[in-house]
Amino acid sequence: MKIKIPQTYKASAEEDIPNIIAPAGLEVSSNYLKIGDYFAKTIFIFTYPRFISSGWFSSIINLAHMMDISIFTHPMDTALALKNLKKKVTQLEVELNEKEEKGMVRDPILETAYQDVENLRDTLQQAQERLFKVGVYITFYGQNLEELNKLENLIQNTLESKLVYIKPALFRQIEGFNSVLPLNQDQLQIHTSLNSGPASSLFPFISPDLSSEKGILYGVNLHNNSLIIFDNFSLENANQVIFAKSGAGKSYTIKLQILRSMMMGTDVIVIDPENEYQNLANAIGGSYFRISLTSQNHINPFDIPIIPEGEEPADVFKSHILNLTGLVKLMLGSITPEEDAILDRVITETYASRDITAENFGTRKELDPPLLEDLQTILQDTEGGAGIAQRLDKFTHGSYAGFTNTPTNVDIKNRLIVFSIRDLEEELRPIAMYIVLNFVWNLIRSKLKKRILVIDEAWLMMKYRDSASFLFGLVKRSRKYYLGISTITQDVEDFIKSEYGRPIITNSSVQILMKQSPSSVGAVSQAFSLTEGERSFLLEASVGEGLFFAGLKHVAIKVVASYTEDQIITTNPEQMLEIKGLQKEEH
Repeated sequence: MKIKIPQTYKASAEEDIPNIIAPAGLEVSSNYLKIGDYFAKTIFIFTYPRFISSGWFSSIINLAHMMDISIFTHPMDTALALKNLKKKVTQLEVELNEKEEKGMVRDPILETAYQDVENLRDTLQQAQERLFKVGVYITFYGQNLEELNKLENLIQNTLESKLVYIKPALFRQIEGFNSVLPLNQDQLQIHTSLNSGPASSLFPFISPDLSSEKGILYGVNLHNNSLIIFDNFSLENANQVIFAKSGAGKSYTIKLQILRSMMMGTDVIVIDPENEYQNLANAIGGSYFRISLTSQNHINPFDIPIIPEGEEPADVFKSHILNLTGLVKLMLGSITPEEDAILDRVITETYASRDITAENFGTRKELDPPLLEDLQTILQDTEGGAGIAQRLDKFTHGSYAGFTNTPTNVDIKNRLIVFSIRDLEEELRPIAMYIVLNFVWNLIRSKLKKRILVIDEAWLMMKYRDSASFLFGLVKRSRKYYLGISTITQDVEDFIKSEYGRPIITNSSVQILMKQSPSSVGAVSQAFSLTEGERSFLLEASVGEGLFFAGLKHVAIKVVASYTEDQIITTNPEQMLEIKGLQKEEH
């Protein structure tokens, strides 16, 4: 259906267009402009170093700040350039000869300049290079002058570290602003002569595009407003780490990933230390197990795992004994090498008391697995083991017995499984995470399936060497079992300082850094080799914003959820009270 617009109305609409898109007013100062509610400042590059590497400009283009950049390249006439270079060579030769005749000390700067001009003449004459007049103008914006000056210092420091120098367009801010507008008008006309190589290093399309045909939507790329759609399983491993201070949106981010991954057919298992995933599990029909001293859900760490296809029972048995030894050491605290050797032998004997050996391990389903109290009984009858047995008493007959000395009654047959350990005492949480992870690991090895294992507040395990070593072992072996492990933590320094912290980071192909505290940003910056701009961004990032690393690519990201997703995954107390109020009204 076509509607005819009267010519008088059409003319009036065309006249109103500038009023719609233009700011209310423009205030001009010597070194900045005020455009509407924003301040703007234009600077230009006037000096480059003798050598410059490709991609050097990416540190500016990828700054997560509001700015416009224009790069003008005006081709120069090669014949005229050669003529001017010939004059320059003659001038340099005369200066060199004069210094030599007067017996003066050689001038390396003069000799280098002479060689550079001669090399440039050769490449121009052979048509290997061309000369261009290049103008690079950057206009950046801020809500006040303080923010504007801060951003100027950031850009200046970033460029000066590469021996590239800038100046503000003093008394020419209007011309500078017009030069960066998409009008293709070089009104500043401040140029530097560059040959093809250095000019090509300014190639602007450096901001990486992480949009692919498969995977899940992680968020919006703050550099170019494209969508970050990525598949963790397309990299060398599907592991990821998420570091952020409390309240920065790390749990919100991972819950959004869980929802979207499940839509793509991926099963998810979560270790939840703060009861943050219960709403998510309830909303989509997942299984939620509360692990505590009085809970009805129990896991026996001595359960016999299913032997994975292609693996020998003896090898699985040996690995299982090592994991159990690590668990008991975690319960006991520090032990001597002699006690360690006793434990290794006695755990094997505990299984033998139930007629379970390395040869038949996992093959006879009618055999019941032992309990922790069976281990304690054998320790009491073993020379040198009585002391260890006594220290285990609180886990077998004391206040912790209901948690560690009970047969397993958890039935895992769901696509989303959440283990909550919030109601456990602080000292039991690392032990609980170890037991649950060992149980989950045996489940994962039994059947090859695309899964994600989420370990929230992973720093709890990094506090103890045995649990940190166990977590690192999972991260290192996960790829073989089609598993991606996501470790999340707010205590970044404790994580990184652990001897297994950095290896876990390097064995995680995807890394997400969100808002950091001033006390931890130094350790994060060093661990991830961040630029000064990226470091500043992490200090000032809003909730849900951060840096997304995928292999060699990294971008600034903003996590965005739909209304329905937000209602399911939010942990904002105010928002949750509103949702509960609406639910009561409906009932």
